[in-house]
Amino acid sequence: MDNLIPIVNKLQDAFTSLGVHMQLDLPQIAVVGGQSAGKSSVLENFVGKDFLPRGSGIVTRRPLILQLIHGVTEYGEFLHCKGKKFLNFDEIRKEIEDETDRVTGSNKGISNIPINLRVYSPHVLNLTLIDLPGLTKVAIGDQPVDIEQQIKQMIFQFIRKETCLILAVTPANTDLANSDALKLAKEVDPQGVRTIGVITKLDLMDEGTDARDILENKLLPLRRGYIGVVNRSQKDIEGRKDIHQALAAERKFFLSHSSYRHMADRLGTPYLQRVLNQQLTNHIRDTLPGLRDKLQKQMLTLEKEVEEFKHFQPGDASIKTKAMLQMIQQLQSDFERTIEGSGSALVNTNELSGGAKINRIFHERLRFEIVKMACDEKELRREISFAIRNIHGIRVGLFTPDMAFEAIVKRQIALLKEPVIKCVDLVVQELSVVVRMCTAKMGRYPRLREETERIITTHVRQREHSCKEQILLLIDFELAYMNTNHEDFIGFANAQNKSENANKTGTRQLGNQVIRKGHMVIQNLGIMKGGSRPYWFVLTSESISWYKDEDEKEKKFMLPLDGLKLRDIEQGFMSMSRRVTFALFSPDGRNVYKDYKQLELSCETVEDVESWKASFLRAGVYPEKQETQENGDEIMKNFKKCTANNAIFVFLHCII
Repeated sequence: MDNLIPIVNKLQDAFTSLGVHMQLDLPQIAVVGGQSAGKSSVLENFVGKDFLPRGSGIVTRRPLILQLIHGVTEYGEFLHCKGKKFLNFDEIRKEIEDETDRVTGSNKGISNIPINLRVYSPHVLNLTLIDLPGLTKVAIGDQPVDIEQQIKQMIFQFIRKETCLILAVTPANTDLANSDALKLAKEVDPQGVRTIGVITKLDLMDEGTDARDILENKLLPLRRGYIGVVNRSQKDIEGRKDIHQALAAERKFFLSHSSYRHMADRLGTPYLQRVLNQQLTNHIRDTLPGLRDKLQKQMLTLEKEVEEFKHFQPGDASIKTKAMLQMIQQLQSDFERTIEGSGSALVNTNELSGGAKINRIFHERLRFEIVKMACDEKELRREISFAIRNIHGIRVGLFTPDMAFEAIVKRQIALLKEPVIKCVDLVVQELSVVVRMCTAKMGRYPRLREETERIITTHVRQREHSCKEQILLLIDFELAYMNTNHEDFIGFANAQNKSENANKTGTRQLGNQVIRKGHMVIQNLGIMKGGSRPYWFVLTSESISWYKDEDEKEKKFMLPLDGLKLRDIEQGFMSMSRRVTFALFSPDGRNVYKDYKQLELSCETVEDVESWKASFLRAGVYPEKQETQENGDEIMKNFKKCTANNAIFVFLHCII
């Protein structure tokens, strides 16, 4: 049984030294906790030496696989420095820092490439621990803004495996319900079967309080229970207080404390080390049969592949066919993941692509193109007037003729052809980009890649032709019959009822929904007033608000959208900014924000601006050329409603 942990250590070293992904879920203990929870102090107490980097911010930026081995002499070895023995533990700390910076740089970034450290000492028990970066909330220095998510993903890579025990370290001077370590452990181990709780800083609790209920496993029960420890204070660490003296002080604290005296034999760092040694040994023993079966299966698979390569003939047609089919299947899988968005390791983090871009074309670009095609209302009224008089001829009409209504509406519905066909072209263009990206793996076989792209592109072009024919046919359907009997058709009576209901309730049908969130820059504010800097904007159906950052805690302003319009802002010849700008303004000339007649907003790309414009359209903020009148005549109301109904009908069919 004593040799189980060293055997697993050899397997870990083998995978790490080969530089391959560990396909076996080896039994191990992962140390999880927030920053300054005391993880480093616990590990140093096990060894009895100061050897881990310390400081402010994220200190542990790579997983540290710490293998403790009971031996006669005391020294350390790194897997990346084979044959070199580190007798001075200060040099071990320096080597960990240098090796971390070598991979992650000096900008406080993180990496999931582990550092393997083996420590031999007569004061340790055989034990293997994985020290993971502490959870952080705020990015510092040159760290990416999503540093918290990156750390969580790294931690989940280890603790979600069923063979991994979780050592959840939580300081006693914080509420256990707010423990970051226990929260993460709960997500992957909801029953608490694999989690071992460690409560640190028991000596720093407020006077009159204790952690007795936690240590007795009554508050948040875990199958393997909780163990309390007392680490050295920051003053002790800076004063280089001997760890053995600290362990003696820890023992004295538990024996003299009235709340912990009765359980002192089940508390402290030495007891924690013994428990972890026993738990890991038992865990390896329980998982060893399954691990052996998995190794045997992988060995049989490799032996079969080796046997095939012994008789490999480069000119064998069956081997070529098999290789080609494998590449085609991989192409199919990559294309499907790119369109469906089911996830890939090569996901694009810089811009929208594949299915996400096609979705944006359907739901934002098409809507925006339809709104942009709106004509001048004065010109439209003039056309309606001529149509009515031409239909009446020499007669003086009393009512609006249906023929005039249909003639004008059909003419407007026919305008839908251009934006819809344009969006089909954009989708085909994006599909061509996806095909070229997915066939990049065939670069070693240029003729195969060329022929594959030709076949797929030809098929896409054929479907494009059929799609356009179907869309034009759908528009012809809409032109063939005006359904003025539909319940959504506004009419005179229905318009009056809706107006009365709206006045009674005083609410909008849409409600104050959140439509979009994102960063934009306010361009027209002076530098001394805090302008020309990015803010976090939240667009709802009734207002747009901006905050200092994504936390949405410090609101700068909230601007109601009623009566506002959009207009494009052209950059002057002398402008040094390359950002794309648009503005919110009030047609009646009133101030929009403080003393400003318009609020100028900018994004880095044209696509971002168009996407924001489409979102403003959903909130009822239209471009400058779009003019609306509340008290239009009956034919204008019917025309607008009928055009909208038919446009939505065509839009839905395009998506299908």
